[in-house]
Amino acid sequence: MNEVRPQLEELLFSSLENVLVESVEVTDMAVRVEALSTARQATCPGCGCLSGRIHGSYLRFPHDLPTAGKSVVVALRVRRFVCAEDSCPRKTFAEQVPGLTRRFGRRTERLRSTLISVGLALAGRAGARMVNVFGAPVSRNTLLRLIASLPDPPTATPRVVGVDEYAQRRGRIYGTVLVDVETRRPIDLLPDREADTLAAGLADRPGIEIVCRDRAPFFADGATRGAPQALQVADRWHLWHNLGEAAEKCVYRHRGCLRPIPEQPEEPQEEAEPAASSPWPTGHRFAERTRAKHATIHALLAAGHSKRSVARQLGMTLNTILRFSRATTPEEMFTGQWQNRATTLDDYKPYLDQRWQEGCTNAWKLWEEIKEQGYPRGYAGVRDYVSRNLRGKPQPVGPRPPSARAVTCWILTHPDALPESDQLRLKAVLANCPELTALSEHVRSFGHMLAHLQGDQLPTWIEAATSTTDLPSLRHFAQHLERDLDAVIAGLTLPWNSGVVEGHVNRIKMLKRQMFGRAGFELLRKRVLLA
Repeated sequence: MNEVRPQLEELLFSSLENVLVESVEVTDMAVRVEALSTARQATCPGCGCLSGRIHGSYLRFPHDLPTAGKSVVVALRVRRFVCAEDSCPRKTFAEQVPGLTRRFGRRTERLRSTLISVGLALAGRAGARMVNVFGAPVSRNTLLRLIASLPDPPTATPRVVGVDEYAQRRGRIYGTVLVDVETRRPIDLLPDREADTLAAGLADRPGIEIVCRDRAPFFADGATRGAPQALQVADRWHLWHNLGEAAEKCVYRHRGCLRPIPEQPEEPQEEAEPAASSPWPTGHRFAERTRAKHATIHALLAAGHSKRSVARQLGMTLNTILRFSRATTPEEMFTGQWQNRATTLDDYKPYLDQRWQEGCTNAWKLWEEIKEQGYPRGYAGVRDYVSRNLRGKPQPVGPRPPSARAVTCWILTHPDALPESDQLRLKAVLANCPELTALSEHVRSFGHMLAHLQGDQLPTWIEAATSTTDLPSLRHFAQHLERDLDAVIAGLTLPWNSGVVEGHVNRIKMLKRQMFGRAGFELLRKRVLLA
């Protein structure tokens, strides 16, 4: 025990002053440390006056972290002092050992800080499982209470602030995160993304000079009202992302140009056969069944069987046998339900046939396209038409054309970073469509302006983009830039951006998933600001 005592004293109380270790008892399961405070005076928590008059003493048993695999039992003798200030409502008070105890605390500061660190890293349930491994078991609610009791970290007034939204419940509830772009630390977490809430959060920090944000109207309005003195900077990544979405819509609008038109050899025209075949395609279950019945009945009649005998053999009524016997061909039986009836899909069938020949074989995609054109019915009708009438048609000869998204990716990629094979395919696509060639030129010029921070050229680019009549999505994108022109020019000129904010948004996603959606906004805010 004499050899273990110095190491334990150094480990447990080396950083503490005015603490005297009287004895250390080591057993197989625990370590008992008896200590007392040697301070001559203590500060009254009520009035702040020093007092050296002792009223009495008692033992405290704060829990501490285990040491060397053994639980530590601390028996600390503390004293009660008499307050010397007559006006103080406290007559006596208990002394506290800085760095070891606090008022009403049942744990040492070392154990408390460890539990808080685990709680910030893992939250409630996972944190409780982890500290149980340490040998200091507590409940998940204890960890959550410790985190909730922490004060907000002190932060200086930031100069450059990044603003972005995060999803508390995707698609329904969103909040706002404020980040100091220079120190890369979160400043605050707001419960919603309303302009009033953002304005109040920015107004509490009057020294803000620059606000980095996307082009959402509620962020623009909140930043204008909360920090009117600050310069607003539109994030470059969001500008490029919005341009990519507009470019993809333009490419999809000209998707017919993505497939080169093959040269078809001239074939001699054959005389059209008379329309003696069924209007239903070969392989239709009802048509094939009718043809089989017609052939069987006529074969039995030709063999000398009577109509009643045929009816008994096939299990049919005599009237059915009579109708089949009178029909010279099975197509004469295709009446009533076999006749083609007008449907709401008839007006859209030429378009579906054309898109099928262009290579679009996804029935859901075809339904979405005609839905935009005014088709009032559901997906089932398009699915049935595709499966019955289009599946058997031959596909166009030649390689499959690139998708609109692939062509958009080629246009948005720097030519030096594009593989040679993709360069050749993009060149072939642009050769067939002058509109996509113009789109590529506009995208490349905007990318050069964005990469080299030449925001002064933006008005010229907007004027050129709005003059294009065959690229409506690009024109709308340019018109939207004019609504927030000052912030966009600042974003294309200054080096500030919201990249660090996007990183914290991803971190918030990780924290939310780690808590399995069981924690509220307050716990999430503590973990974001303090972890």
